[in-house]
Amino acid sequence: MRQHDLLSHESVRGEGSGLDSDIRMATLLSKDVPSKVLGQHSDGSMDLKSGYPYWTVKNGLLASFPALSRDVTCDVAVIGAGITAALIARELAQAGLDVIVLDKRDAGWGSTAASTALIQYEVDPGLVGLARAVGERNAVAVLKACEASIGEIASIAKDTPGSRFRSAESLYYASWPWHARSVIEEGELRRRHGFGVDILDRADVAKRFGIATSAALLTRVAGELDPYAMALGILRKLAHRGCGVFDRTEVKAIEPAPRHVILRTDRECSVRCGHAVVAAGYESQSFLRSRVARNHSTYAIVTEPVRDLPPWARRTLLWESRHPYLYVRSADDGRLMVGGEDDLVDAPGKRDRAVARKSKRLVGKLRKLLGREDIEIGFAWAGTFAETADGLPFFGPHSELGPRVHFAMAYGGNGIVYSAVGAGLIRRKIVRQSHPLARVLSFERLR
Repeated sequence: MRQHDLLSHESVRGEGSGLDSDIRMATLLSKDVPSKVLGQHSDGSMDLKSGYPYWTVKNGLLASFPALSRDVTCDVAVIGAGITAALIARELAQAGLDVIVLDKRDAGWGSTAASTALIQYEVDPGLVGLARAVGERNAVAVLKACEASIGEIASIAKDTPGSRFRSAESLYYASWPWHARSVIEEGELRRRHGFGVDILDRADVAKRFGIATSAALLTRVAGELDPYAMALGILRKLAHRGCGVFDRTEVKAIEPAPRHVILRTDRECSVRCGHAVVAAGYESQSFLRSRVARNHSTYAIVTEPVRDLPPWARRTLLWESRHPYLYVRSADDGRLMVGGEDDLVDAPGKRDRAVARKSKRLVGKLRKLLGREDIEIGFAWAGTFAETADGLPFFGPHSELGPRVHFAMAYGGNGIVYSAVGAGLIRRKIVRQSHPLARVLSFERLR
């Protein structure tokens, strides 16, 4: 997975960085990190992350919003205050709806704070795999929507200080020689449907990127950003414009009715809304009895600054054909962000203990890929991610809670891109307009 929503009590020493765990902890505390993210989940919240995600250390607590302390009424209540919730709330507010946002943590401090935020239109199964799952026509429509959403994300980021969006290209390479045929097949299918993609052979990749692989695909519609800063920037703007944004407010119950929805909070307040949107990341599944995705663990590191990085490393996202796959993007100050080493673990304690071992594997793979032994770990973390059976997200109502409760489950390898697509889909559903992807990106496809 590429955009994992990856904090708790496991400290990880930056290999060769000269910083021990006590100093790294001091860095966190000096950034005003709330104590509960260090594993002290007195509210019973799901432990989503381990280690020290880069964005939270880099940014600190960018904003704090009040807890909801009274009963309120609105058109739409959004449960969650991460990047998915922020994009959806923005879309709904721009449509003229009265929106409030609720999160049981500090806003943006769930999985968004640790997302590696590779902005790509490619989906994990590839166009070929997705076509097998939902049909070629639907698969192409999904990828076209994802491609278009990257421009929308860039535009939103430009209007949101601190987002640090940067356009990039994406290189998808064959992990093994016998993967070359499937990589080329993927490129040819994309070309047939009008996607701009270069199919590179061994010599091309070696000359342009210095990477040893038998085949690769190069696309120029991609990007990277700071997801935590972007989410908080959007929420601050919404609050300034009169939208209610409330953190440290947990929704304990959702009570749908024919003409409205009532939300009950842990502070004995209620929210009466025309519609509710559950955009609580990997905890959204707790509102359903049916299991629609499976949670696993993924791991990531940010390196210490790397000297003399080749120019392509600052503008190219890398990911490979094997599963689980390695992926690489640039970070600030000449650092690289690397992720992968996914496993089936969904137990915080086991995940915590695996961070050091998995981070060493990640830096070892990066050294081998780039042919350099001077790359060291600066930050390491891990966290939860969810996978659906076909690699696609779910947006819209589920039969268990009726037509006025919408879910925004942007699960898969490009969650932020899915969220941008889903924001438009949910807006149209609420205002009773059709959307061409309404069936393929909703629970309807499970029927």
